[in-house]
Amino acid sequence: MSLGDELNQLAELHAAGKLTEEEFKRAKERLLASGEPRPSDPVVSAVNAFRRSRNDRWFGGVCGGLGRSTGMAAWVWRLIFTVLFVCAGAGLLVYLLLWLFVPSE
Repeated sequence: MSLGDELNQLAELHAAGKLTEEEFKRAKERLLASGEPRPSDPVVSAVNAFRRSRNDRWFGGVCGGLGRSTGMAAWVWRLIFTVLFVCAGAGLLVYLLLWLFVPSE
């Protein structure tokens, strides 16, 4: 549904008496404000900025990129992936998936 259609529906509801003047104004302001670009959520922007490292890498640069993105040292991430690999084997799978799907810087 387009913005114009939604505004028309609001006007019809207001004309039918189902919305008060104040409710109509607030709903209209919300609709018009939703068309403006909003500042991005910090978590979303951090995920979008995540890249594999070209400098701090042993295999694929995943741990170096995670270290840069999170502020933790890359060796901590390497330790986490190693423990996950030894305990359940999931560390290798997660690392390989990140290596494949996360772009390099």
